[in-house]
Amino acid sequence: MSASVAALDVVLDRLGDFFMGDSPLHRAARAIAQRLDDLGIDYAIGGALCLGVHGVVRATEDVGVLLSREALERFKREWLGRGYVELRPGGKAVRDTANQVKIDFLLAGDFPGDGKPKPVSFPDPREVSVPAGSFRVITLPRFIELKLASGMTAPHRLQDLADVLRLIESSRLPRELGEQLDAYVRDKYDELWSAAQHPDDDY
Repeated sequence: MSASVAALDVVLDRLGDFFMGDSPLHRAARAIAQRLDDLGIDYAIGGALCLGVHGVVRATEDVGVLLSREALERFKREWLGRGYVELRPGGKAVRDTANQVKIDFLLAGDFPGDGKPKPVSFPDPREVSVPAGSFRVITLPRFIELKLASGMTAPHRLQDLADVLRLIESSRLPRELGEQLDAYVRDKYDELWSAAQHPDDDY
């Protein structure tokens, strides 16, 4: 077996585990959720895992976790050196050393996308989390709001807009959902909703 074929087999195995919900990433998400619960810390999983819960499965390499700034400091005091290491001293991200997965913390009050002040910010996890099996995720309206604000302001985050488009298509989200979103992103949701109503052309 050539090296390239062997590498492809590894990738396919990892993808298979991901889509079955048994990848290192899923294990890392369940582990940190349990540890945050044990500490009584409010949180909500975001990113591609949240996307999957809401109806669109997309492989990813890290776990996004919404926390307050104070909660992150508490988590670090309790768990750094006990299965988690900082990727950069004083930075927001850590690595789960058991599963070799990056945990990217999203801090309430920070701004998505380009990081600059805007009407949409990362919310308090107490107000936007819902249970989803072994962890909690960001509610659909707030998740879409964050995705839109991110994709609208950061050219390297266009995948966020594509994610919303796929959510609209796969879950047949109603146009009226836009009324639950901040006015800052409402027109973009309506634009993507309209685009989702046109089936792909046959070639």
